[in-house]
Amino acid sequence: MFETVTIQKDDRGVATLTLNRPEKHNAMSGEMLTEIKTAAEQLAADETVRVVILTGAGKSFCAGGDLGWMQKQRDMDPVTRGKEARKLAEMLQALNTLPKPLIGRVQGNAFGGGVGMASVCDVTIGADSVLMGLTETKLGLIPATIGPYVVSRMGEAMARRVFMSARLFKADEAVTLGLLARAVPAEELDAAVEAEVAPYLNCAPGAVARAKALTRTLGMPIDDAVIDHTIDQLLACWESPESEEGISAFFEKRKANWVS
Repeated sequence: MFETVTIQKDDRGVATLTLNRPEKHNAMSGEMLTEIKTAAEQLAADETVRVVILTGAGKSFCAGGDLGWMQKQRDMDPVTRGKEARKLAEMLQALNTLPKPLIGRVQGNAFGGGVGMASVCDVTIGADSVLMGLTETKLGLIPATIGPYVVSRMGEAMARRVFMSARLFKADEAVTLGLLARAVPAEELDAAVEAEVAPYLNCAPGAVARAKALTRTLGMPIDDAVIDHTIDQLLACWESPESEEGISAFFEKRKANWVS
């Protein structure tokens, strides 16, 4: 059914949702965004699923936006570009509101939208070798649609350390920032994820779902108005001379004119 993701479920009701474009470092295309959202909706509706693990196939967790998808967006009119931005926003919200515990298994590097997906997990465990980063400002863009989830996870003060600079950071700093709960050697990653999964299998599923929903009402609100605002901000960036220069420089493999 899916081309870019897979779902596997064991007899305990633990489902693993895997980003499955390893040859593209699980970079997000429009198709992948739609499939992740659909998969999240299916997992939400499946009463036999108790816990969901989100991970990536291959060397990377998620490299951010697919290059082909970005090129297409550059040539789109604002209305169509807004629809593409909404695909990312809706995918993240589907994962964020999933009424099951969502455990992130970050086995490889995560950039841009990959950091956003790590941020919507209830607990995210990473291999200690991973690099992460919010790299959008190098392109003249901003981490807009992922922004509410990243800031909610890190808190404003921590987010401001990495939200605008596009610098890459290692797993130990990701732990300090609150993005990862733990960073462990790659060979210990599965055991660390299992340690997060196991307690939920002793809990009432309905109570877990209600408790998760309650935390969202007590934390930073991420509603339609917030999502619309982030899309508007992203579209404004797409219309700016900076994004035209940044994206052109990226594809032309040269430095943007603001690089000193």
